[in-house]
Amino acid sequence: MSHDRKLAVLRAIVEDYVATEEPVGSKALVERHSLGVSPATVRNDMAALEEEGYIHQPHTSAGRVPTDKGYRLFVDRLTTLKPMSAAERRAIATFLDGAIDLDDVVQRSVRLLSQLTRQVAVVQYPTLSRSTVRHVEVVALAPSRLLVVLILSTGRVEQRLVELDAAETLDDQRLSDLRTRINRAIAGERLALAGTLLGVLPKEVPEVDRALTSAVAGAVIEAMSDHRRDERVAVGGAANLARFGDNFETAVRPLLEALEEHVVLLRLLGEASDDGIVRVRIGHEGPYSELAATSVVATGYGPGHDTLASLGVVGPTRMDYPGSMAAVRAVARYVSRILDEA
Repeated sequence: MSHDRKLAVLRAIVEDYVATEEPVGSKALVERHSLGVSPATVRNDMAALEEEGYIHQPHTSAGRVPTDKGYRLFVDRLTTLKPMSAAERRAIATFLDGAIDLDDVVQRSVRLLSQLTRQVAVVQYPTLSRSTVRHVEVVALAPSRLLVVLILSTGRVEQRLVELDAAETLDDQRLSDLRTRINRAIAGERLALAGTLLGVLPKEVPEVDRALTSAVAGAVIEAMSDHRRDERVAVGGAANLARFGDNFETAVRPLLEALEEHVVLLRLLGEASDDGIVRVRIGHEGPYSELAATSVVATGYGPGHDTLASLGVVGPTRMDYPGSMAAVRAVARYVSRILDEA
């Protein structure tokens, strides 16, 4: 038996099952695909695939459907990522380039991913722990009040008010020196190191500037320590699950319940890595046994070479893996570019 032909039969079964939502028989495979062999030969190949655990027969006299093992072989050996068309690339760029801030980028990405894949899209907000300091701005609002603005590599902006002792005297030059001193110390640094550097900065300035430097540095450290959004995700496209109503109890209900738990969704997406690879976890490969009928396609995103968070799609294992992988990769690249240019 030809190994390549057997793989071609598996590819055809996966593609037909995803497209038709019906178990696939040998006659249908011969009619729809140019396999170059008779239905009897295809039946022999299907029997071998079933014996090896790549497909199974859900009902007597029914065709075959892929198993998790079959989907895994399909993704690892048979999937070719189809490039996005020029029209699709333009649509993605136009839709995402209109974003006005980080929240808007995330929300647009979720809507776009769910529309492209017809799955549930999940986008993790960039985490503070992986961010770097882009710039710190210090603005005088009144003789004894400052506005401190922290801008991170994610595009996230944090603001803090600083009330100064009435005895402090501020002028443009002193404010400029303070701004320069802080940015020289922490611009481009990860937040953990930036906090340490700011902690010792007041000891390194003239005594007359220590109280002012300490107050502003403390405000920046407070802004960097705000982890309220570190485990926040945006979700879109839950209505797409209505397409899988025949699998409601095994696939849809558990996933609907999971969508309410951000910690669960973050574990499903997995840890963001810097290699830019689109990762696929199929069925029982995931971290939750109750979501064994669910697959996840995800990758990391972030400016430059920094991966700050993950995005992807979640849905039943009967998924268009090549299309979902291509869409996830394309959206992640566009979001990364936007953050890099912010």
